[in-house]
Amino acid sequence: MTAVFLDLDGTLVDPKPGIAACVIHALHELGVPAPDPQTLGWVIGPPLIESFATLGAPDPAAALSIYRARYAAEGLFDAQVYDGIPEVLAAIQAAGHRMYLATAKPHVYARRITAHFGLAPYLEAEFGPELDGTRNDKRELLHHALGQRAIDPAKAVMIGDRAFDIAAAGSAGMRAIGVEWGYGARGELADADRLCSRPAELPGAIAGLLRTG
Repeated sequence: MTAVFLDLDGTLVDPKPGIAACVIHALHELGVPAPDPQTLGWVIGPPLIESFATLGAPDPAAALSIYRARYAAEGLFDAQVYDGIPEVLAAIQAAGHRMYLATAKPHVYARRITAHFGLAPYLEAEFGPELDGTRNDKRELLHHALGQRAIDPAKAVMIGDRAFDIAAAGSAGMRAIGVEWGYGARGELADADRLCSRPAELPGAIAGLLRTG
C-alpha cells in the first residue's frame, strides 16, 4: 500500500483570513498590541500556543483559549481551498494511493473544515493533535499515524508547506514534498525530496518518489 499524508493549512486550504483575525482578537482581549494581520502568515503551521508566546501574550494558554472560542464560532470556514486541489486529490486517488490528513490543527477542527469544503471523501483518515496538546509535535503525529494504520514509511510521502512537515517526514522515515504556494519562508523547504510550485505537479512528484522507493 502506498500512502500520501497531506498537511491542511497552507497545503490544501488557505486559512489566513480566519486565523489572523482570531489571533488578533485574542491579543486584543489580553491587552497585547497586535501586529498587522498581513504579517501573520508565519503563525500558520506551528502550534499556536508557541506562536502566542512569540507574540508576547503573557499567558499563551489563555490566549489560545480565547482564540479557539472565536475560531470555532467565526473563523473556521473563513478560508479557501487552493485552486486545483480537488482535481489533484481525485487524480492521486485514481492512481491508487491512500490519502491521510496530517495537520497541526486539532483534528476536531480539521474534520469540520475538510467536510465543509468537500475534501473529506478523499481521506481515509484524518490525524491531528488533541485539544490538550497531545501530538502537537508533527513528528509524534506522523509516528502515531503510521502505527495506527500499519503503514510502511518507505511507501509513504508527506506533503506540506512548512519545515515542520519536512522534518517530521524525515523523522518518520518518509519522503517529503514541499509545496511553494503555502506559508513556508524562503529556503524553509530545502530538505524536501521534491518541490512543487503548483498543485497540478503533485501527482507526478508522488509517482516519482514512490516508484523509486
